[in-house]
Amino acid sequence: MKHWGFFGGTFDPIHFGHLNLAINLLEVHKLDHILFSPANFSPMKGDNLPTASSKDRLEMTKLALEGIPDFSLLDLELEREGPSYTIDTIKELLRHHSGVQFHLILGEDVLEGLPKWRHVEELLTLAPPYIGARPGAKLPKLPLPIAKWVDRGRSDIPNMEISSTELRKRLIQKKYCGHLIPTKVLDYIHAHRLY
Repeated sequence: MKHWGFFGGTFDPIHFGHLNLAINLLEVHKLDHILFSPANFSPMKGDNLPTASSKDRLEMTKLALEGIPDFSLLDLELEREGPSYTIDTIKELLRHHSGVQFHLILGEDVLEGLPKWRHVEELLTLAPPYIGARPGAKLPKLPLPIAKWVDRGRSDIPNMEISSTELRKRLIQKKYCGHLIPTKVLDYIHAHRLY
């Protein structure tokens, strides 16, 4: 049985915080592979649609993953109309990848909203989560079935506090961002004047 991570998000833009989380969880849990899946848009973000287009976010994610072993890009959610529901994607992946156990790759920042995810208990059963948390961080109080999955999957890892929202502000203000975003992604952002 192979163990793969599934890392979904808007990646608007993808940054070193995303890559740090995925690399640490891959190594800690000895995962065979991690799929990065840019979402069309997140139902958890309401009317806040991504700033960059689906095509640009796909391209930025592709550039960020270049040369990183065991990481690859999945464009399945961008092909769908409307919001991206992780449960639908995981079910589709399971149909096409027998012999693979999927694990959700999550940062501690998404936990507060986790109980609102569509069919969350079924999702956590199909793809048990691995959660990257700051050492000693107090995680939000969650309903019992979800809390058990989160406790089991919690991994204390060195955290890079980077927010895509703050990054977009820095980019708009023309501030230096080379310490936060891979160079190829930053070049793409500048060339296409995304933010």
